[in-house]
Amino acid sequence: MYVRTSSRRNKSGQVVRYLQLAHNEWDPAAGVSRTKVLHSFGREDEIDRDAIERLVTALTRLLDPARAAALTGPAELAFTEARPLGGTHVLDGLWHRLGLDQVMRRQLTGRRLDPRVERVLFALVANRALDASSKLAATDWISHDVHIEGLPAIDEQSCYRAMDWLLQIEPALAKEAYFQVTDLLNLEVDLLFFDTTSTYFETEDADEPVPRDADGRRLPEDADPELIDKERGFRAFGKSKDSRDDLPQVVVGMAVTRDGIPVRVWSWPGSTADSDLIRQVKRDLREWSLSRVVWVADRGFTSAANRRALMQGGGGYIIGEKLRSGSAEVKAALARPGRYATVRDNMQVKEVNIGSDDRYIICFNPDQATRDAAIRARLVTQLEEAITGTDKLNAAERAHLAGQLSTKPGMKRYLRTTPGGLLRIDKKKIAAEEKLDGKYLLRSSDPELSTEDIALGYKQLLEVERGWRDMKQLLDLRPVYHRREDRIRAHVLLCWLALLLIRVAENATGQTWNRLRAELQRLQAATFTGPAGTYRQTSEPTKPQRDILTALNLPVPKKVIELTATR
Repeated sequence: MYVRTSSRRNKSGQVVRYLQLAHNEWDPAAGVSRTKVLHSFGREDEIDRDAIERLVTALTRLLDPARAAALTGPAELAFTEARPLGGTHVLDGLWHRLGLDQVMRRQLTGRRLDPRVERVLFALVANRALDASSKLAATDWISHDVHIEGLPAIDEQSCYRAMDWLLQIEPALAKEAYFQVTDLLNLEVDLLFFDTTSTYFETEDADEPVPRDADGRRLPEDADPELIDKERGFRAFGKSKDSRDDLPQVVVGMAVTRDGIPVRVWSWPGSTADSDLIRQVKRDLREWSLSRVVWVADRGFTSAANRRALMQGGGGYIIGEKLRSGSAEVKAALARPGRYATVRDNMQVKEVNIGSDDRYIICFNPDQATRDAAIRARLVTQLEEAITGTDKLNAAERAHLAGQLSTKPGMKRYLRTTPGGLLRIDKKKIAAEEKLDGKYLLRSSDPELSTEDIALGYKQLLEVERGWRDMKQLLDLRPVYHRREDRIRAHVLLCWLALLLIRVAENATGQTWNRLRAELQRLQAATFTGPAGTYRQTSEPTKPQRDILTALNLPVPKKVIELTATR
């Protein structure tokens, strides 16, 4: 296919050129090639060049961005490569919009550091959000597989030095970032959701115990004995949230707003108790001078010591109670009669008075009750099939089967053994469980919150759980490719910053980060090299890409983003 030119002399004697889009077709009958005109553009001096550009642009959208750039680039330039641009452009725009670059640069003042350290940290954060990998692989990704403004290439040691510096400035960074983010996004911070998780390491050996203060921070060997709380390793054995008690772990805590924005993250040795975590978290956030914060935590923080810690400094809490704990408070709350009031999201609530300083709210979700009943029916059916005919077995065989069933918590709950050693379905247990279908119990110390706010506030704790899920699956918190404590702590901070950026993007666009990332990475930066030098230009953004940028209030990338003249 080619542009065919023909000439014709008009009445005035002027030669006029006409342009046609044509291609040659082989005529097998005549045994010759014949020209077929596909479209006539008209006179060359009257051609609508803007229309031609629109046509070319429309056609190149049907191609891979790199191939389109190669075909439409100037003939004297050689197309050398194309890199994804859209993801880093959006993340960098949010990074600047939230003022994270300014916070870091202020912290750089007076320090003898590579001035690119802020760019290096952004690149590592972008790597976690777009293509999570080890730091060694990240250096290759930054240098060859993506375009990052102001950072054409990097080496591994620069990444580690930047991580070390990040750990040093973390308290100041978290505080300044918090106020900039909440002011800019106008976030409601009367409720802060706090939860912990653990991440394990594929090694059989825990770290050697070293002196630590009450916050789990490592102290020098010659530290004042009064400062030493206990000796313990950072990667240590503890109660695993991933059911991997056989592997050493670290504990990670996160505070999240009701909008799902993570405002701070903490790391502790793997054997740290919840009460120790709460004391530090409360103390750290007290320094931010927050006017009023009600802490929302899951059932793991319901102990009296943890509740006292949450109340210190005038704070309040909303905590889930374990319905199957058998405590006097739970029994009293469930026994109180009363009508449920329907609130949002298909939830019914009622507040019960059991003569306690705390308020108790029973929540009931009809849809969840239906699901709970269906799950229990399936488990009971499986249990019946497993114990059918076991009366004919001898005592040792029945005991062996009972031991096997005890490893399956769902089925074990409904199994009972008679005094004679026979295996039976526990009908009393089933009847007791039916009364709990779709219900959960909350306790709150705040006298001003409505029952609806308490119930919906606790439901928002799912945002923290979603944060942990994204930390582990989307940002690859695990596996951790580090052994040193400081590098592990810095790795967690990078994951937090990445989660902060993607949550802002998700809230503004209403789309998941997986969808945003897939669409944005189709926006490419193509590189051309010629006798005069090298330049890099972006592909034309598609409508979905422009819609994302508009929702985020970010500009479209410049057409030419890099220009280097040959010396």
